[in-house]
Amino acid sequence: MDSFLPRVAVTMGDPCGVGPEIIVKAFSSRLFAADCFAFVIGDTLAVERAADLLGSRTAVRQVLSAEEAIAGHRPGTIPVLSAGRLESGDLAWANPSPAACGLTVSCIETAVGLALSGTIDAIATCPVNKEKLHGNGFPFPGHTEFIRDLTRSDEVIMMLAGPKLRVSLVTIHEALADVPRLLTADRLRATIRITAEAMCRDFGFDSPRIAVAGLNPHAGEAGRFGREEIDLIRPVVEEIRSRGRAISGPWPPDTIFHRALSGEFDAVVAMYHDQGLIPVKLAHFSDAVNVSLGLPIVRTSVDHGTAYDIAGTGKAAPDSLIAAVALASAIARNRRKSAVQR
Repeated sequence: MDSFLPRVAVTMGDPCGVGPEIIVKAFSSRLFAADCFAFVIGDTLAVERAADLLGSRTAVRQVLSAEEAIAGHRPGTIPVLSAGRLESGDLAWANPSPAACGLTVSCIETAVGLALSGTIDAIATCPVNKEKLHGNGFPFPGHTEFIRDLTRSDEVIMMLAGPKLRVSLVTIHEALADVPRLLTADRLRATIRITAEAMCRDFGFDSPRIAVAGLNPHAGEAGRFGREEIDLIRPVVEEIRSRGRAISGPWPPDTIFHRALSGEFDAVVAMYHDQGLIPVKLAHFSDAVNVSLGLPIVRTSVDHGTAYDIAGTGKAAPDSLIAAVALASAIARNRRKSAVQR
């Protein structure tokens, strides 16, 4: 039996959102991180405030390095590696100060640096508030784009993964009116390729069955409702299938996700954000995980935002973070196994 225990860093995210609360709840869960070494990159004061809010008996322990967090791993504690120092005035619920926004960014930078150096095996990120970060000079559209820049990656694909349904997106945060223009053969080809590679390397499939959704109702119905399926999607699918991939489509979007949930497909490639995320969140609202495919490091994330409306109430559920850490650990194991087999 493999004794490898992946080392997973959990970035705190926005300290004025629900990140610290779900961290405390997750680390206090009996089954959390049972198959890995997990620690937090963030601010001790923010995590201690969340622990006090929740009446948690789980001890918050400041560490000076990732190595100290891993070597001194003890169940029932929350090791926190500081990425900066905040004062109580920086931690107003739903209103992070410039210092809090700066620390949010530093957490990500620190985690990525540790992953690139091989000190840790994976990152699981808590949510950030893009509007607040942008207001404080953050130049990237979001988390994923920042990590892509830090790792100097060419292509990064967003996948939402639940226990039964895995969906990657060709376009992500784009206006619906812009989607047809943004769908290109190169973009679709890259999404399918990276999805297929990740399903093998990260999820452990030998020959993943990938289904591609159409863009239009009924997958265009032979051109009656649009020609994207005929002119763009089908030619790319046939090209990739000719190379031996188990890929099919374009399928009508209103049935493809039911078929995947029933076990017919291992992953679905969706054309745009809501086409893919509505079925994932319907099926796996509490335990879906955002996975960044195509990076040289393992990065998963919770599938929700900072939830300012409930921050500080103790109501936030830790399920997605627990799932994100578990999946990060599993992907790290699969990558290790794949590297050994090569």
